[in-house]
Amino acid sequence: MAQSVLIIGAGIIGASLAFHLSRQGASVTVLESATPASAASGRSFGWINASFYENPAHHHLRVAAMAAHHRLAALLPDHAPNWQGTLWFEEEGAGFDQKAAELAALGYAATPLTSAEIAKLEPHLANPPAQALHFPTEGAVDPAALTRALLAASGARVLSGIAAKSLIERNGMFAGVRTAIGPFGADHTVLAAGVAVPRLLESFGISLNMLPRPGLLLRTNPLGFHLNHILVTPHQEIRQTPDGCLLAPCAANHQADNAETIADRPAKIQATLANLRALFGPEITEAETVLGHRPYPADGLPALGLVAEGLSIAVMHSGVTLALFAAEALTSEIMGQGIHPLWAKYAPERLLHRRSWRNE
Repeated sequence: MAQSVLIIGAGIIGASLAFHLSRQGASVTVLESATPASAASGRSFGWINASFYENPAHHHLRVAAMAAHHRLAALLPDHAPNWQGTLWFEEEGAGFDQKAAELAALGYAATPLTSAEIAKLEPHLANPPAQALHFPTEGAVDPAALTRALLAASGARVLSGIAAKSLIERNGMFAGVRTAIGPFGADHTVLAAGVAVPRLLESFGISLNMLPRPGLLLRTNPLGFHLNHILVTPHQEIRQTPDGCLLAPCAANHQADNAETIADRPAKIQATLANLRALFGPEITEAETVLGHRPYPADGLPALGLVAEGLSIAVMHSGVTLALFAAEALTSEIMGQGIHPLWAKYAPERLLHRRSWRNE
């Protein structure tokens, strides 16, 4: 059982791990190359859902992950998600019927609504769709704020501005990382640094198969009306923050967007603004648009668990939905209690290619 744990990365996954490991009695240090939640976690849409999934097992994992958010809310009530529900009208016709049937077969709460019913729920939609599916159990959270709250509540030592340069291995066991200011040792090291994880593994001849998945997230200026639900439209997801701003990824089906580069960023921003104005009126203006790089394993599924003795990884999209449940499961594994059965099939080995190690 690990007594000291070193976490590389202070995004929502690293912060969730720090919180749960500390509660289990581990001495935790978190190293972050920039500042907490400054990478993908600070540039995330923040949707917590199980209506987006790769297969039924992945759906059940996400449902369980939503329950983990409810468990945390009892401990950190000031940072609980807003369980406002989702209105999904990304597809119509046969696609709509198929989505409804698949979710019904999985036992997921999904109610078809007519245009008139949608208009009552969202009176500020200029042109309500003909139909939508209502997912009442879904919600959203500010991932950056939740990350900071988890780190503060963990009591872990959090060191910002310190990048891990390489892993330390002794006699076949990993024992920490090297940095520009010297080594940091631990009984167990967790790589939760998103797209930086492959680089750290590569120095030891371990390749992690990941795909580049950049994304643009647009934030509008505050609006004078209130949006009651998360919306999933044919163009992108949309939600409103407590300060009145709309958030919208500049890609169709952001959760499953497979673009490897961002081409013509200004055009994507203008198209997103046009879509928002068509839904809500001409007063929509851009406040900012940020670029984020989503940690995306090659098969689209999470990679969580032991890589070698003393070393684990936690890499996944979407981290906002999965982070807390992933942290519970990996904490259990690190502390010698075994991993949760729902996570067993997401061990990293399927994505790894091992060559000879070379200690740098």
